Parts: sequence; C-alpha cells; structure tokens
Amino acid sequence: MKKIDGLAGNDPAYRVLEQAAGKRPAAGRGGTRVGRRSRHRSLALALALAAAAAVPGLAAAQSQCTPVLDGLKTPVGSLLSHQGNLLVAESGDGSAGSGRISVVDRHGKRHTLIDGLPSAPSDVGTPSGPSGLYLDGVTLFVAIGTGDTGILGPRPGTTVPNPNGASSPIFSSVLALTYSGAAERKTTGFTMTPAQQASLAKGRVVVLHDGHGHLMLARMVTNFPEYVPSPIPGVPDNISLSNPFGIVGRGASLYVTDGGRNLAWRVGRWTGSRSEFVQFPNVPNPLFPQVGGPMIQAVPTGINVSKNGKLLVSLIRGAPFPTGVSSIEQIDPVTGKDVPLISGLTTAIDTAPMRGAHGPLLVLEMAASGPFFSGPGTVLRFDAPDVAPQPVADCLVRPTSMTLDESGRSLYVTEEEGSLIRIAYP
Repeated sequence: MKKIDGLAGNDPAYRVLEQAAGKRPAAGRGGTRVGRRSRHRSLALALALAAAAAVPGLAAAQSQCTPVLDGLKTPVGSLLSHQGNLLVAESGDGSAGSGRISVVDRHGKRHTLIDGLPSAPSDVGTPSGPSGLYLDGVTLFVAIGTGDTGILGPRPGTTVPNPNGASSPIFSSVLALTYSGAAERKTTGFTMTPAQQASLAKGRVVVLHDGHGHLMLARMVTNFPEYVPSPIPGVPDNISLSNPFGIVGRGASLYVTDGGRNLAWRVGRWTGSRSEFVQFPNVPNPLFPQVGGPMIQAVPTGINVSKNGKLLVSLIRGAPFPTGVSSIEQIDPVTGKDVPLISGLTTAIDTAPMRGAHGPLLVLEMAASGPFFSGPGTVLRFDAPDVAPQPVADCLVRPTSMTLDESGRSLYVTEEEGSLIRIAYP
C-alpha cells in the first residue's frame, strides 16, 4: 500500500510509546488486507473435493496451493508488517477472549502478538471478532466485528437485539494498537483483559505489558452504533447490525466497510469522528423466485487503496450468493462517488493491487460459482477492468483474505477453517 509519511507521529499513543522507549520508532509503509466469513455455512469443502475428482484440471490445480500453517482461529484478515512478517486477524472460536492477532514469519512459525480480544457467535452462529487490519508506522488499526450484539430473529433473515446484551463493550469498533518492531519480533504475547476492554470503551488509553519489557498501547478510535432499527412486517424489532469487515487508511481518514449495514464509513483516525460515507444498494436476485428473495444485499467486505489513490471495495453480495452478481467498486475518497470497476464476479472478498500506476489487480473470490459457494475459491488477475481475467489459482477452500508479498514472489491466502496457504507468484 502507499506509504503515508509523517502521520504516525501525530497519534497520541505513538508519542507515549516514543517517550516510554526513549527514541522515535521508524515510520513505515501502511497496508491492509481484509477478509470476512460469509453469512451462512455451506458444503464448499465437500463440493470442491467432489469437483476435483470429476474434473482432472481442477485436481491438478490443487498443486498451486502450498500449506504454510494450520490451527489459526477463524482468520479473516492479513497484511505484511514492516518486519516482513504476516499479521493475521483471527475472529476466534466464539468464546469470550478468543480473538487474537498472530505473527507468522517467512518460515511459517506463528507466535501471538495479542490475544484476549473479543469473540462471540454472531447472529448466524459463526465466530465474530477481529477482522480487518491496517498498519501505519507503529500503529495497527483493527476492525472488530459485531460479535453477539444481535441474535437470530423469529424467521430466517431477521435479527433482533441480544436480550442479554453484548458480551464485550468493544464489538463494532476500531482499535489502535501501538507497539515497537522489537515487540512484534520478540513478544511472548500481550493479553487484553475484560476490564481493559471496558476501559477502552470509556475512552481511556490502556497500557499492556508482555512480561518481557515490551509495551503496547491500545485505544479505541471509534465505537460504531451496535445496530439501527430495521422493522419489517411481522418483526417490528428487526435490526441491522453494524459489522465492520475491512479497514484502510488514506490521509487523516480511515475507511471501514460495514457488511451488516451495507455501507462504508469514513473515520477520523485521531478524532474518532465518523460519517456514513457510501451506501451500497441492493440488487435483483437472478435466482428469484426459485432460490431466495427478490433482492440481494451488497455486503461490502475487503477495502484497499488502488495505485491511483481510489478506494477499491469488494461487494461479496448476500444469500443465495448467485454466480455473477459480485463486483469490485471504485470509490473517490474525497467525494464518495461510487463507480463499478469490475462486474460479473462471484463472492469477491478481497483485492491486491500490483506494482505500477496501472498495474494488474488481483481479485480473491470466496467461491467461483454459486449459489451458496458451489465452487472452489479462486484468485484472478485483471490486467485491465474490461479485459477477461487470467486465472492464478483455483485451489482454495473458503478463502477470506490475501496478502501479496512481491519481494518474496508469494501470495498468502487465509482460509476460513484456519489454514494459511502460499501461492507462488512471479
């Protein structure tokens, strides 16, 4: 991602860390990759294996994917750090405090950067917690998903407030974590307690210690409304959850996709001020009335900055996830003007711009065909938005994010069930 010089030093937490360390850490380039799980479980793995057995070409394509690591806890976002490590946001297993951020080095060895982050079953039962990551200098911005602020309503497709309240006060928020490069390399892991989560929700800066002399400063940048009323006939208490997925920074602003409310937020990275920046409309469901309702929600997921400075937003589209309705949108970060860049995709969840002002764009699809994730996850290369893509890989099972390491000639992809995959990429 594009380097944004001079901004890290304006962060209050950065200045505190600088004083504690006795020196000014070097600023580095920022970057983000985001992924997010779908809103429904499926038989994607069984279908992919069955397809591989039936189609020799697909079976051969499995060799494109080299397993790096298993055992991640619902990984949904990743990026390269300034130390050359991969940072992975894990939504956890749904139990309280199981959300974490891991550091994976080039040899595939994992250690914990921070755990104890919130996690809980979402309204559709899947774990929800840390999701999108954006790194600027020594500050890592983390989008936290909706958690258990809502539960399933009385009929499919409806959600009502959790009568017990959310299990964490920092769901549906953006956190800023400030730490040194030495801490990233050597920490045995920071841990956030429920009491510290409560302090963050009250606007306090929290100082974390790892027991080996390293410090991490945490603050809440913004706390989105947990939900807004969305009454429908027969379900007057239906709600739309705020569910942050992806995050990226440009200038003094952070941009956050909200898959629950089908919009993108603009957030002041130091002030915490926020505004609903772009609202993404529903589209007709081509499978109606045989499968699903008449309209499909946008469900924005991944967000990145293109080489021309525009925002790239992946619209995965909602159930029944039909073939060909997903898209990549190009957003003007100043005006919010939304222009479709690439259409005709299926469950697009992330992008990765390559080198050069007009360099190729990689697109990650959670599944290449629908409905309900009927094919394998794929990576496509677009040399131009209006030119047919080149397939890079079709060997993935429910991928959630990708990170391109051009210096290492590798593409790293996280999969929902806990795997990290490497794809050699020239």
